[in-house]
Amino acid sequence: MSSIANPILAEATRGTMVESFHRGRYVVMKADGTVVEQGGDIDALMYPRSAIKPLLAIPLVETGAADAFALEDQHIALACSSHNGEERHAHTVTAWLEKLGLSVDTLECAPHYSLRLASAIEQAVDHVQLTKAHNNCSGKHSGFLTTAVHLGEDPAGYIEESHPVQQRLIRVLEEMGDCDLSATPRGIDGCGIPVIGMRLRDLGLAMARMADPAGLSDARKAAVERVRKGCAADPFMVAGTGRFCTKIMEVCGEDALIKVGAEGVYCAAFPKQGLGVALKIDDGAQRGAEVAMGALLRRHSVIDDARAEILKDSLTPVLTNWAGKYAGDLRPAF
Repeated sequence: MSSIANPILAEATRGTMVESFHRGRYVVMKADGTVVEQGGDIDALMYPRSAIKPLLAIPLVETGAADAFALEDQHIALACSSHNGEERHAHTVTAWLEKLGLSVDTLECAPHYSLRLASAIEQAVDHVQLTKAHNNCSGKHSGFLTTAVHLGEDPAGYIEESHPVQQRLIRVLEEMGDCDLSATPRGIDGCGIPVIGMRLRDLGLAMARMADPAGLSDARKAAVERVRKGCAADPFMVAGTGRFCTKIMEVCGEDALIKVGAEGVYCAAFPKQGLGVALKIDDGAQRGAEVAMGALLRRHSVIDDARAEILKDSLTPVLTNWAGKYAGDLRPAF
């Protein structure tokens, strides 16, 4: 990371003062590489984490795999998801894998309780048998397996960087971001797949091409449009009950494709404006990333006053104490 201090993008107030703040960096770009707006060091490397899942879903459609297995919008949305692991998510993944002739044990991610506390409590009380389908990345993994099966590839080890599945995904990131990722840092994501170091600038360009795919091949353009359509049609599958991604897309529809990633990362495509967005909060705080993304949705007219009124609890959350009394606000600071 650059030694230059990035700007403060979000702050938390308590009483009459700012108690905490979150620094970060962001870029808003056009598909031709024009930087429309930026803050902080957009050329420093970062791990995009799960924010790039819409990009990783491109091969699922582009290869013909989605059509070959008659996948619906809910499946495309799941392929882009970091879902809560609610029962609809898990049941749909299980049924999807059955379409492929596979079991949930084929997934190379680990089971865990729902990310939503109320659902996790229900699962515990009801003694739900957790499977790998409950993993928040199980939809993405199902997309990987679908493509592998369709192309006649051995699904075993599909999370390894050397596997054709992962090599295909890296090529997509390089093509969409117009960058060479062969020598950038590597790591392991929470679900086991490789994470690839990228510049925020390159990630912003990739998302701009998701927003405006006119310059892409016909097959790539069709894949991008189907990914956007699937997420807009079933935003619950992208995240779940109470989640920022789901709530924004429920209101904005195809006007905004947004996706969270771990450690304070967010990506977005604004098709009407032809803009892509990538942001990273330095301290990894998701609350800071959501407030910053909300501000960019407002600044670039994806969320107008009417939508902002509906989404006010997500855009500028109120902080309360345990008794529910108002204590402060989370708000954008740029």
